Amino acid sequence: MQNRRKFLQQMASATAFASLGGFGLTSCTKSVTKRITILHTNDVHSQIDPLPGNHYKYPGLGGFARRASIIESIRKENPNTLLLDAGDIFQGTPYFNFYGGEIEFKLMSKLNYDLATIGNHDFDNGIDGLLSQMPNATFEFVSANYDFKNTVLDSFVKPYKVLEKDGVKIGVFGLGIKLEGLVSKNLYKETQYHDPVEIAQDMSRILKEEEQCDIVICLSHIGYDYRKNPDKVSDVNLAKRTKDIDLIIGGHTHTLLAKPVVFDNAVGEKVLVNQCGKSGVYMGQVDFYLDNNGDKTTKGKTIVV
Repeated sequence: MQNRRKFLQQMASATAFASLGGFGLTSCTKSVTKRITILHTNDVHSQIDPLPGNHYKYPGLGGFARRASIIESIRKENPNTLLLDAGDIFQGTPYFNFYGGEIEFKLMSKLNYDLATIGNHDFDNGIDGLLSQMPNATFEFVSANYDFKNTVLDSFVKPYKVLEKDGVKIGVFGLGIKLEGLVSKNLYKETQYHDPVEIAQDMSRILKEEEQCDIVICLSHIGYDYRKNPDKVSDVNLAKRTKDIDLIIGGHTHTLLAKPVVFDNAVGEKVLVNQCGKSGVYMGQVDFYLDNNGDKTTKGKTIVV
C-alpha cells in the first residue's frame, strides 16, 4: 500500500521536459508564442464507470465522468488542446457485451475526442460490428498499416489526419499490431497488415515534407517494448528506427509510464514515447511549446483520473 501511494504521488507530479531540437532546460527562457496540449488515453477497455471501491489496485479511480471533468478543466486553461486515443476502446466490461461499443463511442464523442486508432480488441465484434458503431462516433479513425480496401471499412479509416490549432499544423497517423495469431481471421476478414516501421517512415515523411506539419504524432497500438523479444516491432524500436516523429502515443501492452520517455531517433533527434496503463485510470498530457524561431520544447506528465 505504501509503495502504491508513493507511485501515485510520482504519477501525479511527474513531468518530462524536452527540447525536440536539443533537450535543454535553458530553452525555457526563449520567447514562447504558442502552446499545443495533447491529451491521450489507451486501452480503456469499455471501463465506463470508475473501478469498484474494492478494486485490488485502483479503488474508485477512472471512469468517463472523472475524465470529462479533468479534460474540461484543461481545455479551459488551454483551448488549443487535442484529445486522442491509442486503441482497444472495446472489451472488458458488460457495457461492451450488451451494447457492442455504442456507449463507448457516444461517450467519447461527448468528450470531443479528435482521433483514435484501432486496437486488436476493437475487432472483437468483427469488422462489421466495428463499422456498425462508427455512426456513434463524431471523431475519426486513423490507421496507416491496416489496409481495409477489400473490407467494409474501406474509406471509413484514413491513414492520417492533419489538424490545426492556433495556426499550428499537427499531423497524426495510426499504427496497429499484427492481427494474425492474435485475432480470429473471421473477425478482421480481408484486412491486410503492413510493417509498422516502413509505414511510419512513409507517414512521417508525408506529414513533415508534403503536409508541412509542425508536429508529427503517431497513435500506436503495437506495444511499448518486448524485452523477451527485443527485435519484435514496438514503440521503442519504432522511435529509434524512424525520424520526424515528435511523439509516439502507445497502447496494447498496458504499460504505465510515470512520464514520457525520451529516445534518440534514427538521425539523433529526440522523440517522446508515452503510454498510460489501462482502463482509463490514467491519462497522458504532453504540451508542445513553439517559439518565434520555430523551435519546440515539451512538458509531459501522466494524470491520475
